[in-house]
Amino acid sequence: MAIPVLTPDQLDVQASQLHDTQAWQRIVSKWEHTAPEPVASPSDRTEPACAQRPAAAHTQPPAAPNPARPSDWRSLLSVPVDRLIADTLRALPAAPPVERPLPGRLGAVLPDRVHAWRRVGQTDVRPSVHLGYARQILTEWGWQNTPYRLRDARGARCVCGALLTAHRLGYGSATTVDRAGAWLITELRFQGWPGLIGPWNRAPGRTATDALALIDAAARRAAAAGH
Repeated sequence: MAIPVLTPDQLDVQASQLHDTQAWQRIVSKWEHTAPEPVASPSDRTEPACAQRPAAAHTQPPAAPNPARPSDWRSLLSVPVDRLIADTLRALPAAPPVERPLPGRLGAVLPDRVHAWRRVGQTDVRPSVHLGYARQILTEWGWQNTPYRLRDARGARCVCGALLTAHRLGYGSATTVDRAGAWLITELRFQGWPGLIGPWNRAPGRTATDALALIDAAARRAAAAGH
């Protein structure tokens, strides 16, 4: 199975180009705004007690409604029970993808093409899920900030390298990788970083804790937007 031959810096550029498109800006511009509160219609508003007309002196009290028998509860429904159940099941969130453990330390240093079989039969995932797998790679295999390298001799990855490795291990399509990178750049813009992910990853004083925190924040932002 063919695997796109991308370097971390090429992925960085592609994600930046996606972030700069008008379509992407429409996605992220209002991600944190909730829907407006519903406005009550005049018929829904109750009349204050002082404005209610007094009841007639000889008005008979209304008769108490006959309580429905327990066997008659279905008559209170406006739709069949089977339809209610079906609508409820459709409204439930989709089941999370089956998690697969990463290859061990030896797998971290092997060429990614060795792991190509892991992509067979795998479905796509959302960018937020893809970012979660990239975080797992950085946690288990390590983080590094060597310029222009996918990984170091120990198998540690940079942030973009973790995105590419997650894709090559079967977690998400090539399009998902670009979208996950665009969410990382969106988070970096929110934090005031004007450049790409690679220079941020290689900045003096950068730590693995910083890298994990960036991925966590981008994943939360993507998940909040439904991605």
